[in-house]
Amino acid sequence: MANLPAASAPGPSSHAVEPTQPQLRSAAATFALLSSPARLHLAWLMAHETFDVGTLADRVGLSIATTSQHLGKLRLAGVISARRDGRHTYYAVDDPHVLAMIEQIFSHIAADGTLAPDP
Repeated sequence: MANLPAASAPGPSSHAVEPTQPQLRSAAATFALLSSPARLHLAWLMAHETFDVGTLADRVGLSIATTSQHLGKLRLAGVISARRDGRHTYYAVDDPHVLAMIEQIFSHIAADGTLAPDP
């Protein structure tokens, strides 16, 4: 029988603490929320600039009512923040963790939808 190298833990932090069940449920809910192409598109836009609902609706190609529903879900989950200025509300992604997650996923997916090769 050949000697096999000892298995090593994947990734840089081999001493990572295993997630708790509440953490797993919350992470899964966040991924489920962002599994909608429309919500992911909205989050990507707001990760790069602050927008009002009308502009977001135009950019994503949805009605204002549907866009507002998506924004409400993202806001309740803490993915985006809202700032009122007079009669307008402006939405953005401010959380650096969410920003990093969005950047990571799109740096890993090529424009044609395939997985981008690692550099």
